[in-house]
Amino acid sequence: MKVLQVIYTVYALLLFAAIMLIIFPFVLLASLLGRIRGGNIILRLCSFWADCWFPLIFIFHRKIYEAPHSKQQQYIFISNHISYLDSAVLVKAFRRPVRVLAKVEMSKIPVFGYIYSRVIVAVDRSSPENRARSILILKSIISRGISVVVFPEGTFNTTPAPVKEFYDGAFRLAIETQTPLKPVLFLDTYARMHYNSLFTLNPGISRVVYLAEIPVAGLTIADIEPLKQKAHAIMSEKLKQYQASWIGHESQPE
Repeated sequence: MKVLQVIYTVYALLLFAAIMLIIFPFVLLASLLGRIRGGNIILRLCSFWADCWFPLIFIFHRKIYEAPHSKQQQYIFISNHISYLDSAVLVKAFRRPVRVLAKVEMSKIPVFGYIYSRVIVAVDRSSPENRARSILILKSIISRGISVVVFPEGTFNTTPAPVKEFYDGAFRLAIETQTPLKPVLFLDTYARMHYNSLFTLNPGISRVVYLAEIPVAGLTIADIEPLKQKAHAIMSEKLKQYQASWIGHESQPE
């Protein structure tokens, strides 16, 4: 079984790179159109990449809409973070212009890093100045009519809890821009690829659940903490309801 796992993972990684190399010239052309228009085109190219890659590695997506959302409405989408596969699932989950607040380290990977850097807002969480700058960029993006995606846990949840403690950023941003929050759950990325190793990748179902929006109209900065706790409680309960596979497992090092 270990040999089959290695063969499957190598096959998946080779396909990952091959399809990315195919779209890369188009990404370079799109990047000439600027960060907004060009970035939106690059997102569509990433969607094409994902639509090719996932079926070829036998991972099949299922979208569960507990509450629909309008494509005309801007949101701050908040998602749980449990696997490296989350980044790939993002372009399957959000078929609309979005920008993702994401780790700056991933932009250093050849080819993938260039594409990644064109559709994310990079953040170095070790730097308060960088975090503040990232929030200003996200505000500018929202002012242009584009939704944003934030992992409020900041990094992988390596605990047995449904979600770990949230950072304030997404909730401050929602209140300051009066943009509703929309929780989105990634139920199976942990089961498809454990955060400890690429060589845990395996085929199967990957479900994404869209929960009801959390309105922020009229809230002030004083409401950040209760808003954060409300979102944390909703996402925790729903992950328990869907029996997310990592809940109750002993914490393991990254």
